[in-house]
This record gives sequence, structure tokens and C-alpha cells, in this order.
Amino acid sequence: MACAATTGVSAQQIAADDQVEWQQNYDSAVRMRVPRSVTPILSQQALNATEEMISRYRDLVARGGWQQMRIATNLRVGSRSQDVSALRQRLIASGDLDPSVGNSPVYDSYVEAGVRRFQARHGLNTTGQMNAATLQAMNVPADIRLKQLEINVVRLRSYSGDLGNRYVIVNIPAAVVETVEGGAVQSRHAAGVGKADRQSPIMNAKITQINFNPFWTVPASIIRKDLIPKMQKDPSYLTDNKIRIYNKSGQELQPQQVNWHSNEATNYMFRQDPGGDINSMGFVRINIPNPYGVYMHDTPAKGVFGDDYRFVSSGCVRLQNVRDYIQWLLKETPGWGRPEIEQTFASGARKDATLRSPVNVYWTYITAWATPDGLVQFRGDIYSRDGLGKLVPVASDEPVPPQEENFYN
Repeated sequence: MACAATTGVSAQQIAADDQVEWQQNYDSAVRMRVPRSVTPILSQQALNATEEMISRYRDLVARGGWQQMRIATNLRVGSRSQDVSALRQRLIASGDLDPSVGNSPVYDSYVEAGVRRFQARHGLNTTGQMNAATLQAMNVPADIRLKQLEINVVRLRSYSGDLGNRYVIVNIPAAVVETVEGGAVQSRHAAGVGKADRQSPIMNAKITQINFNPFWTVPASIIRKDLIPKMQKDPSYLTDNKIRIYNKSGQELQPQQVNWHSNEATNYMFRQDPGGDINSMGFVRINIPNPYGVYMHDTPAKGVFGDDYRFVSSGCVRLQNVRDYIQWLLKETPGWGRPEIEQTFASGARKDATLRSPVNVYWTYITAWATPDGLVQFRGDIYSRDGLGKLVPVASDEPVPPQEENFYN
């Protein structure tokens, strides 16, 4: 199998805000923000906070939770409608809006701030405007959210041991990567992870090596599922994407020598030339020895990181701000500071950097968790592992640009 954040954020930035879900203070100019907690998703602190949040949600469910909404999905600042009044009540019920702001039918800055807060807690782009994905998340009942917390607290307990002083968390449903050191998050990175039919595996492994300016060898599954159909539609596809064909003797073949209306292509090796602007791994691959054949890497298709729906790969993990990520990985490896990293990127030369000390990496599946500041986070159950239904997120209001389809891993 081959493959795919929140933007890299420093620990200082993460700790900057101090706003909690259940106690909020407002003044006329404030736009509510969700704090970027330094608490790792996998930590004793997150486990304790999630256990406390379960108690709060049990009380919320006992009080009736929140009502389902059938409202317009194009509401924004300045809209005037009874739908806005219903939206206010929904935001109040989940602690995203203070009851003191009233029940006006006008979509004002308070409502916008509440929607932004809700979107941030559910891993959605914080536009402050209603859309289909936001409404879908709002209409998941409170009792389902409670069950989601109860399921995920068991998962969090399974990681309650010593994870190491320096480690990486890949939370697949959140499509996010955290670097952790000394018990605190050092950076977060938006990620592209496996599609529902090409899932990223749950695993514990170690990051051992960085490959700069790598070749990409196309896996057999992608040759069958993607490359052959592409060539049937566009005979210039391999040439345009600098993918070369080699037979078992290592001789290079030309695309016109292959029968693309058969499975002949599966007998050959397909390798994409290095080059961050077109190679499916971008400028760098992060090696993680594991039985699934997956890894982490850069990508030339940067647009995916701005999407709500980042389940786009064939199993591997694509990283935003990969330079910051590998700088952190290599910080204890002599001769690999930021200047050396940038020089290697710029040179275009194939080069490997072996970590002096391998870093533990945990590919996890956490769809609900809380942090000590009283904030609760929920994500869609993209692989349907929670067994609760209603939790698979909608893709996007916008179609995926055609160029995104060129990269499979």
C-alpha cells in the first residue's frame, strides 16, 4: 500500500489563549476563538479531561441535549431569519454561545464567533458561516456524542503508558499530526490521510530516516486501480508526470510499448523522477519501517490542506509544513540543522539523513477527546469504526480540483 495539519504551530502560540467551553466572557468586539492546547491527544491529561467531559455530557443528555435543525446552509453575518434564532439555541446548548446574547434573528458577530468556535471544535474550516458540513456536525445528537466520548476514552486509556519523551501522533480522523516533547505539543500539522476504501493503518512504529528528493515507485495496487485507467484515457499521462517504465531486467520501456487495455502493466516497475513540483512525495519522504508499506511525506498538491475533508491518500500521510516537521525530527542528529535541510532541498540531490535516535510514532484513531481547559473536540468517523452511524463527514461543498487527482500516495 502507498500513500498523505493544522498548520505548524509553536508551543508558545498553542498556549496563547485561555478560553474554555463552559465559562465564557464576552464584550462587544470579541470574536471567540478555540485555544490551541499544548496537551497531546495521547496523554494522561487528555484522558482525565475526557473522563470529566463524559460526566458533563451525561448531564447534558439527561437535560435533553439539543434539537435537530432544518435551517439554511448559507447563513452569514447580516442574515436575518428565524433560522438564526434556532442556530443561537443550538450554539448555546453545546456551550459555543453564551445565553446572555439573546435570541435575535440577526446573524451578528456573536453568532459568527459561536459558529467559528463550533467549527474549530469539529475540525472544520473556521469561516464563521454556515455550510453543509457544519450543519451536519450540529445535527449529530448529544447522546451520540456521549457514546463517541465513551468509545474513545477506551482508546485513550490504551495509550496511557510511557510513549517516550519525543514522539509523533497521527490522528487519522482529525487528519492532523502532532509532535510532542517533554509532555507538550511542539507543533501541529494538517495532514492528508487514507481514503475510506484505502485506509491508513492503526499502528505503533518508529521514524528512522529522512529521504530528500526521493524517487517514487508506484505500488502494484495503484498501477491496477489508477495508473492503467489513467493511461487508457490519456496516453501522455506517464510522460507528463515523469513516470518511467522498467521491465524485470531493468530496461526502460516507452509507454507505447505497453498494452494498456490489459493487465500487462502490472508486470513492470513504474518510477517517478525526483522533483518537488511533480513527484508524488514532494521533496521528502519520512521512513517508518512497518508491515503495511506506508510512510509520511511531502506533496506537491498543497491545496488539500485547506480542505475540511482531507481523506485523500492511498494510506500514507501527506504533511503540511514538512520542513518544520523534519527539522524537529532531526534536531538531535548532528549536521542536520535548518540550514543543511534547506540546502539539501534546494540542491535537488538524492540524500538520506538517518535519525541518531529513532522517534516513536503512533498512528491512532481518536474521534472524540477533551483537554484540561474544558474544551471537547469531535471528528467524523471516516472509517466507521465507532459503529454509531451519522458520523461520516460530508466531503466538501466544492469539487476537488482536477490536478489533485494526479497524486495517489
